[in-house]
Amino acid sequence: MRSGKAARRTSAIALFGKHQLASIVATVVDYSVMITMVSIVGLTAVEGTVLGAASGATANFTMGRHFTFRATQGRARGQAFRYFLVSAASLGLNALGEHLLAVVLGLQYVIARLITGTLVSFIWNFPMHRYFVFR
Repeated sequence: MRSGKAARRTSAIALFGKHQLASIVATVVDYSVMITMVSIVGLTAVEGTVLGAASGATANFTMGRHFTFRATQGRARGQAFRYFLVSAASLGLNALGEHLLAVVLGLQYVIARLITGTLVSFIWNFPMHRYFVFR
């Protein structure tokens, strides 16, 4: 029989895993839409990036609400607004991290992006989604 503390720890780890899985799926949606819009439809890279990012964000919000946090009892509009706020801050943190690692420290930009994105996801996105967006 598990203690309450061990069960909560396992539950938190499972929730974190679901959050990371949803992030991966959203990233695949983002890049797939972007590449399709640019390579097949013929949009510019900027237009494709905007549509991809919007599609990925929509997928991530939907999975967070229904799969990761099972927060369908709350009002979607309020959750969407809080998600937007967290995402805007996440964008700023990612840009800052990319600047610090790639520009200031001279890391290759893709490596800098992977490091920054991982840190922002673990330290900012997950806690904010769990305790603010889908509370």
